[in-house]
Amino acid sequence: MKRSWSAMSATVYCSSAMNDLEIFIDGASKGNPGPSGIGVAIYSGGKVIRELSSFIGEATNNIAEYTALIYALEEAMIMRPQRILIKTDSQLLYRQIKKIYKVKHPNMIGLYDRAVRLIGAFKEVEFANIPREENSLADKLATQAVKEARAKG
Repeated sequence: MKRSWSAMSATVYCSSAMNDLEIFIDGASKGNPGPSGIGVAIYSGGKVIRELSSFIGEATNNIAEYTALIYALEEAMIMRPQRILIKTDSQLLYRQIKKIYKVKHPNMIGLYDRAVRLIGAFKEVEFANIPREENSLADKLATQAVKEARAKG
């Protein structure tokens, strides 16, 4: 089933509570800042169960990455998993969430705080920093959102 909302599309493959979710996230910015989108691919049992793709307007790549994380966490809340593994190819986001780096930019602090609050709603959340090549579906979804928005004019 495919549903479309004004600036977001989601493909739903299954809709029941899951024990474990593996979530791939990515943000894309064509320019920095520039037109940006997010992509989220949610897996359970090794199968894609949900895809999110949304154009978010003018943003930096870091804002797009955090927005993808927030979308992913909000979607996961609906699914009520026991455990979540979030995979990102953004080394900066990964290191900030793991508190290796501090978030200093004023535009990023609110997004970071929101992500941390959402993470706190889950029993267990882990993060993995992965190579870009392993994040192809989320990357495709983020890029697709920007391309579709540009095509609409």
